[in-house]
Amino acid sequence: MGTLWIICGPAGVGKSTHARKKAAELAACLLDSDTVTEPVVRAGMRLGGEDPWDRDSAVYRAAFRVPVYECLFATAAENLPHTDVVLVGPFTSEIRSPEWLSELRARFGVEVKVIFVTCDEEERKRRIELRGNPRDELKVRDWEAYVASSDVRPPVFEYECLPNERLKS
Repeated sequence: MGTLWIICGPAGVGKSTHARKKAAELAACLLDSDTVTEPVVRAGMRLGGEDPWDRDSAVYRAAFRVPVYECLFATAAENLPHTDVVLVGPFTSEIRSPEWLSELRARFGVEVKVIFVTCDEEERKRRIELRGNPRDELKVRDWEAYVASSDVRPPVFEYECLPNERLKS
């Protein structure tokens, strides 16, 4: 059985970059929430008459947040008998629950390790602007409001912290 690695943190801190490195280092299966579910989420939001890029709306949270994570977990479960899995997502609400880590360990029957990725707000904004993803337009347009609504606190249970430094331009 493999190990389940959860790479979490707020938008723009470098979760996907770190996860790609970790998956390569471990020769593990990489499951990034953006890559695995993004086209389906955009199609569903569009069909619902919503902005297909909005990941901060009540509609996205109500309709897609839980199914996106369940898709990742189901795919992880199929891979864990054969290899380590590196799973990437914000998991903002989940890391507020002291029981979440033990629940994941019980659910999958494997070791679960959490890496929380963080960086300062200035660097986070710079990274978000640099990546130019349409999902980030609303964040960048009103950065102060976005930051005020963002929960950037680390997990409430055992985790490894990866403070990302400034990316080279």
